[in-house]
Amino acid sequence: MELEAILYQIDSGDMALPEFQRGYVWNRDQVRGFMSSLYKRYPVGALLVWVTATESAPIRAGDKPTMSSVRMLLDGQQRITTLYGIIRGNPPPFFEGDRNAFTGLHFHLGEESFEFYSAAKMAKDPMWIDVTKLMKEGLGWVLPLLPAGSDQQKFFDRLNRVAQIAKVDFHVEEVIGADKTLDVVVDIFNRVNSGGTKLTKGDLALAKLCAEWPGARQALRSQLKSWKEAGFEFKLEWLLRNITTVQTGQAFFSGLDGVSSTDFQASLISAEKAVSYLLNLTSARLGLDHDRVLGGRYAFPVMSRLVVESGGKVTSAEDQGKLLYWYVHSFLWGRYAGSTETTLNRDLAALKADGLDGLIEELRNSRADLVIRPSDFAGNTRGARFYPLLYLLTRTAKARDLAAGGLELSAHMLGKLSSLQVHHIFPKAKLYGASYSRGQVNAIANFCFLTQDANLEILARTPEDYFKEAEIKIPGALETQWIPIDEDLRKLDKYTDFLAARRELLASAANDALNALLVPAAPPADVGEELSAAIDVTTGDDELEGGIVGGVAQRVEDLIEQHGLAQPEQLQVVVDQADGSELGMADFSWSNGLQGGYDEPVVLVMDGDRLELERMAEAGYRVLSSIESLEALLARRSAEMVGSGGA
Repeated sequence: MELEAILYQIDSGDMALPEFQRGYVWNRDQVRGFMSSLYKRYPVGALLVWVTATESAPIRAGDKPTMSSVRMLLDGQQRITTLYGIIRGNPPPFFEGDRNAFTGLHFHLGEESFEFYSAAKMAKDPMWIDVTKLMKEGLGWVLPLLPAGSDQQKFFDRLNRVAQIAKVDFHVEEVIGADKTLDVVVDIFNRVNSGGTKLTKGDLALAKLCAEWPGARQALRSQLKSWKEAGFEFKLEWLLRNITTVQTGQAFFSGLDGVSSTDFQASLISAEKAVSYLLNLTSARLGLDHDRVLGGRYAFPVMSRLVVESGGKVTSAEDQGKLLYWYVHSFLWGRYAGSTETTLNRDLAALKADGLDGLIEELRNSRADLVIRPSDFAGNTRGARFYPLLYLLTRTAKARDLAAGGLELSAHMLGKLSSLQVHHIFPKAKLYGASYSRGQVNAIANFCFLTQDANLEILARTPEDYFKEAEIKIPGALETQWIPIDEDLRKLDKYTDFLAARRELLASAANDALNALLVPAAPPADVGEELSAAIDVTTGDDELEGGIVGGVAQRVEDLIEQHGLAQPEQLQVVVDQADGSELGMADFSWSNGLQGGYDEPVVLVMDGDRLELERMAEAGYRVLSSIESLEALLARRSAEMVGSGGA
């Protein structure tokens, strides 16, 4: 089918985008490469469309089709959206993404190359031709600009070759027939799109709902945006899971099949309020006030169900304590690291049968006991499950700053310089200089949290130096940070002994703090469902000395800018995109691919657990273990794109 005919069908609404399709994700490099391939008349792949009845089609927002059937674009969205935007000068009606990816494309008559407009480079050079203007107005306005001489015909032929891209033929494969249900079509989509991001069960469930309520996806995204502004970033599928448990009492998305759009909207409101209430509760009682320290996200569907069933809040101090006790232990022991739906259903059943006591007993039976041992703090990096527990203890157990006046690092600190920052008790440079491994240097037992003021005051001083100063100026501060006071352990050659001693202290403090939740001595926390923004409340997670945020993150940010990568999630749980089960923690995660949906999901996991890395690889993630491996991957891909003409 000729491209112009395809664009006309989009204009009339007779070709649309199914609701389960993700938005436009190409960047400028991909657009340039694609247009270069079209200019050279290289093969650029066929299109796949699903021909179905307009009335029941899960169509993304746009003009309503005029025909009784509609052609739903299954494979080819990025290519057709790019061409529509360049040829029409505006994105298509179903567009969702960054229009700057295809706006301002120019063609150089001499070099036969495509580039995006740069005033410094193009303003005074008539050889750069605006491609969109050429497509919309034809060649007439360009001809007077062509240099006179023997090359004029050559330049004209090149211009005409660009203009004729609008008449390129695309082979169109059609999926048609009464047996081609949405489930079948999603399976076809996943098979065809094997190199990109798979559709999940949640995508399918939402697509079915969108057929009845077209605004469903936007309503969910709006709520996710409000939580993100408050310091908590969640996935759409995660919110859908909360809605499912609130509505059905079960975790399987298939339970939404018979739910009306009216009931779904009511459950969305209930789930929003329940989650916001829980975020306020975990912030107020546990100090977990932003998403980098919020462990166990998949415990929330169970807790949301409880909150809604309890009338919107947990009213007794005893039940609040039990709920938080279960929640913390659930993420410490990776409760949802296996089959998420199955485990959620088991926990929902336990909650329904025996309440919070049943929920705790179910977790205890799966582990034999709920006791934290020193060895549990033996992990390293901020991707470890016990990192949030260290933060929790700091915020709730009256830990004090080790400098800058010894401020108590409570859960209610406010102010930009009060935001907590990770501090290496033994400075990294000294440890690396003494030949300790990266895992030893970044051991959780070598972390503590300080205010920015204190971090600036200490910088890279050794414990032998600043511990003495802290003992004089702030008596007892070291003990509040669970730091052994044996002066011999402050020496560099005793570092491993220091770690062992601090792990003992941390384990004892953690058990005391969590067990205290089961014996509430205070009235229940009075929190509402309207979430307070956490932007000025301990959201700082920087290191002045370097490391994950201070060093590696800057290199990642440079690569993002250099290669046009999607923004990654930092220090997040990695989930299996097929069933939502937790696979482990990643320092940086591109769950929709480095290009945001165009390629395989990628995770950067430094000093990770081997079993977790294997699970991520088996689930389809490309697992990288160092920033150097990420740089090498991007260098190879850039070379491949150049070698293939950018197709």
